[in-house]
Amino acid sequence: MKKICCIALLLVACISHAQIKLEGVVKDTFNIALDLANVIAINQQTSGLESYGITDEKGKYRLTLGKNGTYKIQISYVGMKTFEEIISTKESDIAKDYTLQPENALDEVELIYEMPVTVKGDTLVYNADSFQNGTERKLEDILEKLPGVEINENGQIEVEGKVVSKLMVNGKDFFDGDTKLATKNIPSKAVDKIQVLRNYSEVGQLSGVGNNQDNVALNIKLKEGKENFWFGNVTAGAGASPDGELYLLQPKLFYYNPKYSLNFIGDINNTGELALTRRDIRAFGGGFRAPSRSSGTSIDLGDNGLNFLTNQSNALEIENKLVTGNFSYSPNKALDLSGFLIFNSSRILSRETSFVQYTDPELGIPDEATDQSGNERSDQALMKLSASYKPNFSNQLDYDILGRVSNDSQNQNIFSSVIGNTEQLNEVKPYSINQNINYYYTLNENNIFAFEAQHLLKNEDPFYNALLVNNPNGADAFDTTAEALGLDTSLTNYDLGQNRRIKSNQVDAKLDYYNILNAKSNINFTFGTILSRQEFNSNIFQFLSDGSQFNPTPTFNDGKATNDIEYNFSDVYLGVHYRLKSGIFTITPGFSVHAYGNKNSQFGVIYEENFFRFLPDFETRIQLKKSEALTFSYDMRNQFTDITRLAEGLVLNNYNSIQFGQPDLQNALSHNVSLLYSSFNLFNYTNVFARAAYSSNIDQVRSLTNFENVIRTNTFFNSNFADENVNVFGRVQRTFGKLRASLNTSFNYSKINQFIQGLQSLNEGYTQSYTPELRTNFMEAPNVSLRYRYSVTNNNQGSRKTEFVTNAPSVEFDAYIWKAVTFRTNYTYTQQNLGNGEAQSFQNWDATLSYRKDRDAKWEYEIKATNILDIDSQVRNSANNLSVFTSETFIQPRFVTFRFVYTL
Repeated sequence: MKKICCIALLLVACISHAQIKLEGVVKDTFNIALDLANVIAINQQTSGLESYGITDEKGKYRLTLGKNGTYKIQISYVGMKTFEEIISTKESDIAKDYTLQPENALDEVELIYEMPVTVKGDTLVYNADSFQNGTERKLEDILEKLPGVEINENGQIEVEGKVVSKLMVNGKDFFDGDTKLATKNIPSKAVDKIQVLRNYSEVGQLSGVGNNQDNVALNIKLKEGKENFWFGNVTAGAGASPDGELYLLQPKLFYYNPKYSLNFIGDINNTGELALTRRDIRAFGGGFRAPSRSSGTSIDLGDNGLNFLTNQSNALEIENKLVTGNFSYSPNKALDLSGFLIFNSSRILSRETSFVQYTDPELGIPDEATDQSGNERSDQALMKLSASYKPNFSNQLDYDILGRVSNDSQNQNIFSSVIGNTEQLNEVKPYSINQNINYYYTLNENNIFAFEAQHLLKNEDPFYNALLVNNPNGADAFDTTAEALGLDTSLTNYDLGQNRRIKSNQVDAKLDYYNILNAKSNINFTFGTILSRQEFNSNIFQFLSDGSQFNPTPTFNDGKATNDIEYNFSDVYLGVHYRLKSGIFTITPGFSVHAYGNKNSQFGVIYEENFFRFLPDFETRIQLKKSEALTFSYDMRNQFTDITRLAEGLVLNNYNSIQFGQPDLQNALSHNVSLLYSSFNLFNYTNVFARAAYSSNIDQVRSLTNFENVIRTNTFFNSNFADENVNVFGRVQRTFGKLRASLNTSFNYSKINQFIQGLQSLNEGYTQSYTPELRTNFMEAPNVSLRYRYSVTNNNQGSRKTEFVTNAPSVEFDAYIWKAVTFRTNYTYTQQNLGNGEAQSFQNWDATLSYRKDRDAKWEYEIKATNILDIDSQVRNSANNLSVFTSETFIQPRFVTFRFVYTL
């Protein structure tokens, strides 16, 4: 850590020592300051762009120049004549004001360089070439260098602290606006401009009546010559590993013209390099076509897919096949058609060891050491078709249909220090069809109507099988549970199975009416409904030695082992919201009135409840400056649980977790408060973002947990104890010439009331993290990024307190040598202190060396090495409301591959 700090300080000192400032004011002939004027400095010796700046609201500008140099200063502003002059710098700073003359079309100065950053209303435009030095290969390599832009740990793009939820290429959706596919696959050399569309609304009629401040989209403008023909690249590679041969084939092809576009991305490899993970695919298909405003009601339909042991980035072996296709077609100006098809197949070998300590030692729950290994198989397919018809500004009709199907399975072998050996199989073949239709109609300048409806049909059929050893002496931890389940205990093994099927059918529709009262205010009336129906069937059985099945009757839960339940839910609501602009304030108070009805029937009994609920909400936005705002919001939400928690019969989550529900569970109510501050100063390129959120959950559905050794049984109830959560996040980023410094901080506090062995206790968790970073952005010299992540997690479970401290310095380095060789490497050292004097650590080191004759060469040759230090595992420490655990996940060994890339 000390070495990294010294390097960082030396870097800052060297850069600062060789620079001076040129600053002043730009105004017009009436002595009025010009906001957002462009100021650039061109190095006369290298003919390269040395520095650039944009004036603030007072007309101030600031450039960073080298000492003892000669520079051409160019100043431009819309409607004014571009000014240029030659200046020479010495050893001290320079103060100089400029006055621009009205534009004369017959006497213009040609701009040699484009501004790296320009502002056009709510659109921020980055010139991609201004941030590239030759080491970039993909879109994400450019985005990481843009001021105000981040790629977070989940691979999402953030602009000024807001997650970008939609990405377009030349104005056309790229795979439904998905950002991760775009950043990982669009070649950097094809990118001309990156347009940040702030306050983005996909429906033009609603842009002036809704609060779109958190909506950010990106539009990637392609370079001239990248239209009307195919572009992209094909990568092929091979190598050797201790476990066998390595292979990789990645064709990425794109075609764009004004009427239609085609995109194809393929990926076949066993190196663990994934364009999309299983989690990415499950979340795929969003974009901005969600309801324009939340109703205040959320109903959980549950997720009965497999909880895989790994997340596809940390496994012993990974084989992946991905085929994707995307098209868009505009037969005329009024109609846009688009769609995509994605198929992903993965085969994974995983292994993880862990040590689990349960919450309260006085409860008699033994500590448990486990060793799990598994084979995971997943085949996923998605297809989406979309249409948007806009015959004129007054009418817009949108329709989407998204279908998904998967075939997933996981075979696991688990050794527990308490239970012994267990073989476990999980399988599921779910499918879903999701449709939405939206229609927007503008009657006149004062009256707008919007109808939005979604329909979801989902079918899930998880199967579970576990094989456990039956100890004839009755010493195993599972034996008591086997007797309670009513199993045949005379067999050598317990061969336990469970079938489940969950069918969901839900409609969510609403009609909005907007009345524009005047230029500064409007009122919105909403009439909507949510109708949901779920069916759940399950049964537990035991395979006997002759292959037949035995249906056990448990000695608890009133002998209810099976489930056959139907759950119907309805919400009919009316909402009213008033929006007022007054000076720098935009105030939106509102409320919704709901008539709820829910009914479930099982074991011949009907449980029904009907009630009304008033849900207020409020938002205030203070626009301090054009790029500085503060937003406060509050809302109350009603949360309804899914059918599996209402089902009275037994459900096996796995061999050591059994649950049964309660049919009379009520809804939970939550109060949610958030405060958001964002500022992006183009004068000094300082980006500040801060978010604070608080939530309090009342009548939250909580579990009553009882342990028999490490076998736990859960049922549910509405807790009278409020659970709370506080989350604070902040980011400060500042550019100093060729150096960009940033600091990310976060704090999370959670209070959860837990109920174990009939006792209530309070679980409090505190997590704080700090991540400073220094990054250079030289056009000729090598670049380095230094980052340090420090986090502390404290968990207080009453009788047991834990503390985990993580220190993770990292460095990234890239260099473009002889205008032909690119070298890139990254290294991370992670140390985790367990709070008891013990510490664990692991290291990650990857590197790439590539050669291409020049930037426009068709062929590129590359050697890539991953896990160079041949680390065999990664460690992780965590805590939840039941336990504290330390885990070690085994990963792929050192891989070295040789690749060649052909660019179209």
